[in-house]
Amino acid sequence: MMDVQHLTPEALAAIFDHTLLRASASLSELAQLCAEARQYGFGMVAINSAPVAFCRGQLEGSPVHVGAAVSFPLGQTTLDVKLFETEKAIRDGADEIDYVTDLTHVKEGDWNAVEEEMKRITRMCREAGVISKVIFENCYLTRDEIRRLAQIAREVEPDFIKTSTGFGPSGATAEDVRLMKQTVGDRVRVKAAGGIRSWESCRAMLEAGAERIGTSSSIRILNEFIAWRDRK
Repeated sequence: MMDVQHLTPEALAAIFDHTLLRASASLSELAQLCAEARQYGFGMVAINSAPVAFCRGQLEGSPVHVGAAVSFPLGQTTLDVKLFETEKAIRDGADEIDYVTDLTHVKEGDWNAVEEEMKRITRMCREAGVISKVIFENCYLTRDEIRRLAQIAREVEPDFIKTSTGFGPSGATAEDVRLMKQTVGDRVRVKAAGGIRSWESCRAMLEAGAERIGTSSSIRILNEFIAWRDRK
């Protein structure tokens, strides 16, 4: 679990996936997102797959990654479509992929389909040198379903498993992060996303085992962290 007592502002900023996934986002808003990520040293901009090439151009020469959300936010496209979208996003310049699990397979107990989807998308990312993240959307899942998904991830080894899209009825919880991390151990990292808008909530996720934070409130959280650290 992360030692937040010794965290620096630079290290915290690098953990953030600075997020703009709103369907109505304009190019000027996306450009601002990228400029903020450059300025503050955020690890990644999290965007839909359509503007990947635009954001890659905005971040030319920067260490900030471009992350594409695939089959977002429902996960209800076929595996072939998810693979095509993943491949296209990588060609456009994405160096991270966050794809949404097909929850119908989960609810039907079709774990072979879940595993096949995870294997093929993870393999495509790995062969391209791109980070892979599997979005569970825990608000729709039982604890047993979360655990079973994480067990599959422990075998497949994507880079991250992720709590939520942020578009469901609820987002990340420390309890879910803890369960996910306990199940995958050190073989897979955990990303918390959805409803994380303060340093207090961010800290809870990090202390529960998250190593990435997806949020549109990155600047606010970073400033709150600096104020908290200065008070210590």
